[in-house]
Amino acid sequence: MHIWDEPLNFIDIISRIQIEELLLEYTPTILFVEHDREFCENVATKVIEL
Repeated sequence: MHIWDEPLNFIDIISRIQIEELLLEYTPTILFVEHDREFCENVATKVIEL
Protein backbone atom coordinates (compact mmCIF):
# COMPACT_ATOMS: atom_id res chain seq x y z
CA MET A 1 0.00 0.00 0.00
CA HIS A 2 1.19 3.51 -0.81
CA ILE A 3 0.21 6.80 0.82
CA TRP A 4 0.32 9.99 -1.25
CA ASP A 5 -0.31 13.46 0.16
CA GLU A 6 -1.24 15.94 -2.58
CA PRO A 7 0.62 14.06 -5.36
CA LEU A 8 -0.26 16.63 -8.01
CA ASN A 9 1.15 19.69 -6.24
CA PHE A 10 3.81 21.40 -8.36
CA ILE A 11 3.40 18.95 -11.26
CA ASP A 12 2.99 20.10 -14.86
CA ILE A 13 0.05 18.94 -16.98
CA ILE A 14 2.06 16.37 -18.96
CA SER A 15 3.27 14.68 -15.77
CA ARG A 16 -0.27 14.75 -14.35
CA ILE A 17 -1.61 12.97 -17.42
CA GLN A 18 1.18 10.38 -17.25
CA ILE A 19 0.49 9.67 -13.57
CA GLU A 20 -3.20 9.28 -14.27
CA GLU A 21 -2.58 6.91 -17.20
CA LEU A 22 -0.15 4.84 -15.13
CA LEU A 23 -2.65 4.47 -12.31
CA LEU A 24 -5.36 3.37 -14.74
CA GLU A 25 -3.09 0.64 -16.17
CA TYR A 26 -1.49 -0.50 -12.93
CA THR A 27 -3.98 -0.74 -10.10
CA PRO A 28 -2.03 -0.54 -6.84
CA THR A 29 -3.61 0.12 -3.47
CA ILE A 30 -3.07 3.81 -2.81
CA LEU A 31 -4.48 6.08 -0.16
CA PHE A 32 -4.19 9.64 -1.37
CA VAL A 33 -5.27 13.10 -0.28
CA GLU A 34 -5.96 15.28 -3.30
CA HIS A 35 -8.05 18.37 -4.00
CA ASP A 36 -8.18 17.87 -7.77
CA ARG A 37 -11.71 16.54 -8.18
CA GLU A 38 -11.18 15.43 -11.80
CA PHE A 39 -8.12 13.35 -10.86
CA CYS A 40 -10.03 11.71 -8.00
CA GLU A 41 -13.00 10.88 -10.22
CA ASN A 42 -10.74 9.41 -12.90
CA VAL A 43 -8.52 7.14 -10.78
CA ALA A 44 -10.25 6.47 -7.46
CA THR A 45 -12.46 3.46 -6.91
CA LYS A 46 -13.64 4.71 -3.50
CA VAL A 47 -13.82 8.26 -2.16
CA ILE A 48 -14.08 9.35 1.44
CA GLU A 49 -14.84 13.02 1.96
CA LEU A 50 -14.09 14.68 5.27
